[in-house]
Amino acid sequence: MLEDIENLRKDYRAHTLDESDIRKDPFLQFNAWFGEALASQVPEPNAMILATSTPDGMPSARTVLLKGVDEQGFVFYTNYHSRKGENLARNPRAALVFLWHELQRQVRIEGRVEKVSREESEAYFQSRPKGSQIGAWASPQSQVISGREELEQQAAALEKEYAEAEHLPLPPDWGGFRVRPGLMEFWQGRTNRLHDRIQYTLQEDKRWKIERLAP
Repeated sequence: MLEDIENLRKDYRAHTLDESDIRKDPFLQFNAWFGEALASQVPEPNAMILATSTPDGMPSARTVLLKGVDEQGFVFYTNYHSRKGENLARNPRAALVFLWHELQRQVRIEGRVEKVSREESEAYFQSRPKGSQIGAWASPQSQVISGREELEQQAAALEKEYAEAEHLPLPPDWGGFRVRPGLMEFWQGRTNRLHDRIQYTLQEDKRWKIERLAP
């Protein structure tokens, strides 16, 4: 079934990425590319791979959704007792990857991670659909459960308990993380695999060093 996998290839010609065209601030560059992904109707443009690891180096990766970005960093939300939450509690470093196939672009981010404030988490949590709030309470994320029925029973009990409430309270073990980047790389696919790669590295004086990397 996978006999031809080594022959799967695509030539990239959609865009270019030149030093003369980029912003000096990587967050402005990210915002520009993200805006183009939105305008191009890329499916789930805020989907990103989050890679974490244990203190002894065992990696783990999954897809999460970006829910906020500013000059402080990139924010996502989760159960703090999930696998990624436990990893980040012990090793507060992470990598993110955005891949926008339609634009033949990728963004890589590496940095330190911190929890967002309880107030920020609560504001976001209560902006979610009520069903999503119930789901966050019902699911002991990443824990072994007996079956789907266990989740559905818990969700049904919560729906009954909070039937008259507009919002549920913020769960004590749920909230946001912010990835504060020390490195951001913008990758633009080019023909013959001679891709454009522009890397921003944060220096001790808080300025960003911009370099081109070989593909």
